[in-house]
Amino acid sequence: MNIRDRVEKLRQLMKENQMDAYIIPSFDAHQSEYVAEHWKGREWISGFTGSAGTVVITLKDAGLWTDGRYYIQAEKQLENSGIRLFRMADPGVPFYSEWLADVLKEGSTIGFDGNVFSTSLVKRMEQDIQAKSILLKMNQDLINDLWEDRPEIPKGPIFTHEVKYAGKSRVEKLNEVREEMKNKGANFYIVTSLDDIAWLLNIRGADVPNNPVAIANVIVAEHQCYLFIDSCKVPSAVKLELETEGIQLKAYDEIQTFLEKLADEAAVIYDPNKTNIRLYNAINSNATKMESSDITTDLKAIKNEVEIKNLKWCEIKDGLAVVKFIKWLKDSVDKEEITEITAEERLEDFRREQEGFVGPSFDTIAGYKEHAAMMHYKANKETQFTLKNEGLFLIDSGGQYYDGTTDITRTIVLGQLTDEQKRDYTLVLKGFIALSAVKYLYGTTGSNLDVLARQPIWQHGLDYKCGTGHGVGFFLNVHEGPQSIRNSNHVILEKGMIITNEPGIYLEGKHGIRIENMMVVVEDEKTEFGQFMRFEEITYCPIDLAGINKDMLTENEKQWLNSYHQEVYRKLAPYLNEEERVWLREETREI
Repeated sequence: MNIRDRVEKLRQLMKENQMDAYIIPSFDAHQSEYVAEHWKGREWISGFTGSAGTVVITLKDAGLWTDGRYYIQAEKQLENSGIRLFRMADPGVPFYSEWLADVLKEGSTIGFDGNVFSTSLVKRMEQDIQAKSILLKMNQDLINDLWEDRPEIPKGPIFTHEVKYAGKSRVEKLNEVREEMKNKGANFYIVTSLDDIAWLLNIRGADVPNNPVAIANVIVAEHQCYLFIDSCKVPSAVKLELETEGIQLKAYDEIQTFLEKLADEAAVIYDPNKTNIRLYNAINSNATKMESSDITTDLKAIKNEVEIKNLKWCEIKDGLAVVKFIKWLKDSVDKEEITEITAEERLEDFRREQEGFVGPSFDTIAGYKEHAAMMHYKANKETQFTLKNEGLFLIDSGGQYYDGTTDITRTIVLGQLTDEQKRDYTLVLKGFIALSAVKYLYGTTGSNLDVLARQPIWQHGLDYKCGTGHGVGFFLNVHEGPQSIRNSNHVILEKGMIITNEPGIYLEGKHGIRIENMMVVVEDEKTEFGQFMRFEEITYCPIDLAGINKDMLTENEKQWLNSYHQEVYRKLAPYLNEEERVWLREETREI
C-alpha cells in the first residue's frame, strides 16, 4: 500500500470503530525520543521519517505536526500523500488537539493507542476538547490492525554497565532515589523512561537503534525494586547479579496488574510526561498519585567524577577518529569518488578503530551543499550527492562507547567558498564562541544563555529553528534532560552537567552550517557576589579555519579560537603519527 491507501484503510477502520479522528504520535510505550521499529507507526502511516511529529487523520483531512528541524524534510516527504504540514513552531499554528476541537462536531470521538500517549498529553487534549464534549477512546491501536508486517517488540539481551565506567553501583543509586522519595512523601516510584532505567540499574541493551537501552519498566518501593522485563532478555548471570542486589524480576506486562493491586494507602510518584495513560489509569484509584519530574533524570544529569574522567578520555578517542576522517576527506575528495554515504561509513570505520566503541550515538547527518540545510538530513542512495573540492560539507555524528557518549558537528570546507558562505560560517563561529566563553553566576539556566549564540546571527536577520544545546547521556541517549540551552528551558545549570553548543545557519537550497562541541559545567571563581560558573570544552577537534572571514572576528574571539586549537593539538597529537601531527598542527595554527 502507498501512503494514500494506508490513510484510506485507516479511515475505513475509524468508521467501523465509530471514530471521527485518529492520532498517531512518534512515541513508544515509554515516551522515548528514538523508538524501535515496532513503534514507528507514524512513519508507516505518513512516510515522514523525522524523529518528532504527530499525525492526525480525520475522515476528510490529515495533518502532520512537527517542529522547525524538520520543515524542509517534511515538505518533501509528505508530497502527494494527502497529509498536509502544520509547522508547529510558527506563530498562529494550533496544537493538534486545538485544531481537532475546531474542526470536529459536538460529541465526536477521537481514538488513539493509550500505550504511546503520556498522561500529560492526554490531560492537555482533554482540556482542549472539553467545550465540545468530544469523547476520547484511549485503547485503540488501529495501526496494529493495518500494519501486516509490523516488527516485533525487540527482545535483545541486556548486559551490565560496570561500575568502573558508571562510578556508582545500582545500590548507591537506588539509595539516592529512595532518599528523594522519602523527601516527597512517596513509597512507590514508577520509572518508565528507558534511559533512566538503564542508568538506575547499571544495565544496557540494544533495543533502540543507537540508544543502548532495553524495553522495560521499573517500580522502586521503600525496600524493594521491581524490574518488569521479558525474561528472555535477561542472561542468567545478569539475573543472578540483579537478584543478589535485591531487584525482583517480573514479566514486562505484569506492571498493570501490579499497579492495580497497590494498597489504598500507597503514595505513588510518577512523571506525567513519561508515564503512559494506560499505566496511569491502572494505578489503584484509592492510592495517592503524585506528579513529579523523574527523580532519576535529575540525578543522572549531574555526572560524577568517574564519569567525567572517563568521558574526557572517550572524547580524546572520538576526536582522533574525527581528525583522521577530516584529514582523509580533504586528502581524497578530488582523487576518488566520495559520496555522502561513503563519507559517513568511513567516519564510522575510524571510530570502530577506537577502544570501547559500541556503535553510533545517532544516525549520522552527512549533508553536502544544500542537503545540509535540512537539519536532520539522512543521506540515501537515490538522492545522495558526490562530494567535490568545492563548497561545504556538514557532518554531525557521534559514538557510543562504554566510557561515554559523544556528539560532534563540523562543517568542512572542501574548496572555494562564496562570500555568503564565509559570512555565515563566521557568524556561526561567533555565536559558538560567545556561548563557549561565557562566565555566569550560579542559578543561570539555558534560557538565559540561548541568546548569546544567536546574537551574531540575529544581527544579519538570520536564525535557526531549534535549540542551541542539549544534555548528553553517559553511554546512553545522545539527547538527555532536564538541562538544555533554549529559550524555554528553566533548569539551573549545575556543576557536572554535560551540554552541547551547536548554533547554525540553514538556508534552503543553498547550504547548512553547524559547529558543535560538548561541554561540562564547572565552577569558576567565588566572590562576594556569588559562585561563578563556566563551560569546559571536552570535544577535541579543529574548527575549519578555511571557512572563516578573519575580519569579522574580534581579537578576543581569535584568542579563544587559538587557545582552543592549542588544547586540541595538545590532547590529540601524542596519539597520531608524524604525518597526522603535521596536518593537525597546520589545522590548529594561530589566526
